[in-house]
Amino acid sequence: MADVSELVKAIKKAARDERESSKPVHVFFGVVRSVSPLNISVEQKMVLGEAQLVLARNVTDYSLMVTVDCLTESALRTHSHSVKGTDGDGDDINLTTGESSLVHNHNISGKKRIMVHNGLAVGDKVILLRQQDGQKFVVIDRIGGKL
Repeated sequence: MADVSELVKAIKKAARDERESSKPVHVFFGVVRSVSPLNISVEQKMVLGEAQLVLARNVTDYSLMVTVDCLTESALRTHSHSVKGTDGDGDDINLTTGESSLVHNHNISGKKRIMVHNGLAVGDKVILLRQQDGQKFVVIDRIGGKL
């Protein structure tokens, strides 16, 4: 009877494996537990480490070329200097420069490289896709709300 029981278990496992193989991707939800090294807790069942994770650009820091065309606002108005003290002969020095206008703007235009700070942080809730063989998980984005 033990042989029949083992055979039934093997058939069930084969059927389950076949069902799983027909599903190319599974969606999971997780929470970032640490960033260095990266660890993500998945649905309170398992913790994934860096070796198991593939990060989409949505969840990494990256640089990007952008085209800008803007004019800065000026916060400066006028400026002057005062000098007070004594000279080498003991005479008082009391000088004040005239006021100068420092109002000006800068034009910023052209292609500029910017850094997008989008890396994961502890507590971020994320969406993961498991590859069909189950060895790697792709972290595709953050989500809001409770898991």
